[in-house]
Amino acid sequence: QVQLVESGGGSVQAGGSLRLSCGFSGLNPDTYSMAWFRQAPGKEREGVAYIYPGGSSLQYADAVKGRFTISRDNAENTMFLQMNPLEPEDSAMYYCAADWGGKGSGSWFMAQNYMYWGQGTQVTVSS
Repeated sequence: QVQLVESGGGSVQAGGSLRLSCGFSGLNPDTYSMAWFRQAPGKEREGVAYIYPGGSSLQYADAVKGRFTISRDNAENTMFLQMNPLEPEDSAMYYCAADWGGKGSGSWFMAQNYMYWGQGTQVTVSS
């Protein structure tokens, strides 16, 4: 059974940084896609960053390129999202997601393409 547990959210001022963690179990990171999504109140859930099975490819949403970095430590069964500098527009609930198999550049950011989800961690950025 796949389980995902996020942590590391919080409240920061614009320009600050946070590192989100997603502890995972029940999946093989060499055969599962993993991603970070976020959802702000009244908005759709959007893909933020993605790591291909085995870690051979990374993808980012345009809004976070150059500011966010996705990584994974397979020995610790943890995926990370380093975020800096943060902007008020980054405020949202952040979710970890996983699904079997790889995804292309035209599909990794679609929430409906992921079977497994964590409970989310809140990020609030004040101006």
